[in-house]
Amino acid sequence: MTPQCNGNFWASLKHAAEGLLYAIHTQRNFRIHLVVAVVVVVMGWWLHLPYASWAVLALTVGMVLVTEMVNTAAEAMVDLASPDYHPLAKLVKDVAAGAVLVTAITAIVVGLIVLGPPLLTRLGIEGC
Repeated sequence: MTPQCNGNFWASLKHAAEGLLYAIHTQRNFRIHLVVAVVVVVMGWWLHLPYASWAVLALTVGMVLVTEMVNTAAEAMVDLASPDYHPLAKLVKDVAAGAVLVTAITAIVVGLIVLGPPLLTRLGIEGC
């Protein structure tokens, strides 16, 4: 089988969109991350965040979504290469899932740092 070379930008974009749609349609945790991202955007809009805060939030949300997609790809690749149970296949899946967990925890910390102070101010809670 000869590897396919895709020199067409629009075809590449179509394949990338198919991968994104696959993640949305098949990965429950990806959908959960998307819902949380929407909540963060709405809260940021409500808090009138400055541009620098938006940049930090966008990078953090992007990091979580990308890591979730890489985890999905790793799981599919492992299932293809090792359809039967193998300890190394389990290790790959566990480490990829652990990477998602680390990015999600990082996102929570960033969210608290970026959204916390303006939210407390908006709610009239002083002393924090």
